[in-house]
Amino acid sequence: MLTTASKLTLLRIVLIPLILLLLYLGFPGSNWAALALFIVASLTDLLDGYVARHYHQVTDFGKFVDPLADKMLVLSVLCWFVERLRFSGVVLALVLFREFAVSGMRLIAAEQGKVIAAAWSGKVKTASTMVCLCLMLAFELPWLDALGAAVIAATTLWSGVEYFAKNYSVFAQKTAE
Repeated sequence: MLTTASKLTLLRIVLIPLILLLLYLGFPGSNWAALALFIVASLTDLLDGYVARHYHQVTDFGKFVDPLADKMLVLSVLCWFVERLRFSGVVLALVLFREFAVSGMRLIAAEQGKVIAAAWSGKVKTASTMVCLCLMLAFELPWLDALGAAVIAATTLWSGVEYFAKNYSVFAQKTAE
């Protein structure tokens, strides 16, 4: 049976195609509707974590699906911005590299029976990325797109470096085998 927290996470995933549909339709007001759904989806990220911890609904399913839902939401909208030439493909590649690298590190850790919890820098990265995307969806301003890309790149690099610095032992143990 799915917990309330997991249902909120799944709602975030269900909203992604609706957000993209509205963005690609491009009729008057569709970007505002997409922004509204993106905000709702982003808020489910805060809410599902709170509900899971506060009501003791932390599950293995939630630990797996929650970060996946975050990645799917953010990367979907980032791809739309790249397609519209409003976001750098290089920054998108940096985001993708960090996400794949951290996910790979978590898989190696899981293989060793370890769990790598979400770090504070990862939470800051996710929150700042979602805020930047909200602002970029709301206002089509070249300077804001550039600022958003810079913030996303900086927080992505910072969190990626922190994850690897704090968890380097996962790789050291793997190479010793």
